[in-house]
Amino acid sequence: MAGSRLEKLGTVFERVRNLIRSGVIKPTEKPIWFDVYQAFPPKKNLLNGKPLYSARPRGKTKETVPDIFYREDEVRAKFYEQYGTGRTLDLTKSSFVSTCQRFVDKYTELKSHSELDDPALFEETGKALLAEGIVLRRRGAPPPVSAVSKDPTLRLKLTDMLAEQQQQQAVDADSTETVDHTIQTHTPPTGLSN
Repeated sequence: MAGSRLEKLGTVFERVRNLIRSGVIKPTEKPIWFDVYQAFPPKKNLLNGKPLYSARPRGKTKETVPDIFYREDEVRAKFYEQYGTGRTLDLTKSSFVSTCQRFVDKYTELKSHSELDDPALFEETGKALLAEGIVLRRRGAPPPVSAVSKDPTLRLKLTDMLAEQQQQQAVDADSTETVDHTIQTHTPPTGLSN
């Protein structure tokens, strides 16, 4: 009985009664209080351990936990929907701030200072970040082309190219007329014969 784990289940009376029934305790060795307790049981059942049956219903019960949405979560979702994930996040730097988080911060800042509706405020936030040097590329859009090119041949303007082409055509026309004129002056007459 000392090593039994079942001693915590049921009352002391029930345990002694079961020991007498199983023959571990002889009826002549039963405790003095056993007959009194059997004759006058308590009105309230006192258990040492947990009750055998809990008040909870058995089986799987689904606890409904409400979803928690913050305003910035909606802005993040719309950001990722329009601009995608972008570049990878560098989590090795503790001071790293993602483009999305910068967008959310700028959005909340602009929201506190202006009274624009959400779509207009979203566009204004994108423009404000562009002014700060953060280029946002919409999903499916071609990569942005830099306004300033590093190649000097691409810096030429269309009007400069047309003017240069017209000058070249004029030079070519003058050289053709000069060649035609020299051919006509140095050609001997064909009608003379000996």
